[in-house]
Amino acid sequence: MTTNRLEAFSDGVLAIIITIMVLKLSAPSGDSWQALMSLAPIFFSYVISFVYVGIFWNNHHHLMQLTDNICGSVLWANLHLLFWLSLVPFATEWMGNNDFTPLPTAAYGWVLLMAALAWKLLQMKLLAHDESNVRLRKAIGADWKWKISVAMYVAAIPLAFVNPWIAIALYVGVAVLWFSPDPRIEREMHGD
Repeated sequence: MTTNRLEAFSDGVLAIIITIMVLKLSAPSGDSWQALMSLAPIFFSYVISFVYVGIFWNNHHHLMQLTDNICGSVLWANLHLLFWLSLVPFATEWMGNNDFTPLPTAAYGWVLLMAALAWKLLQMKLLAHDESNVRLRKAIGADWKWKISVAMYVAAIPLAFVNPWIAIALYVGVAVLWFSPDPRIEREMHGD
């Protein structure tokens, strides 16, 4: 089967995830700068999460552009990824509403780590389904960005209990690492 329905479904789920996150934002209860600034942790956690969901959406789109067809195990791997991403609004709200205290900040990292592992599983299922897909295999390569990301998440989770801002810095670092689409996939998409 082609990737069209998988992409459309995934796009819809990711749009809902972003919608849930933005609906959790509420206006300040006053009209002062102080009232607005009291929402800074909530807004900051929303921005980080919006960027993360955007990164997953962008890379998912590019990954599917290198895939001609899929099977049931790919569909399940994709649902596994969407499951972890669907927990981003919960983790975002918990972390932001609690001013980045250790446990919510670590839980946020756990959700990101599990989404990263689910991403790798999706890649592996795509490669296993179409072993002759040289473009996809070449684009994924050694996947150093994924390995660095996982290492940063694994470090950030316990560090959240030492100093949550170290964990936040690591989460932002991973986002910066992935902010631009993977150049290997871009090259393969354009036949360079």
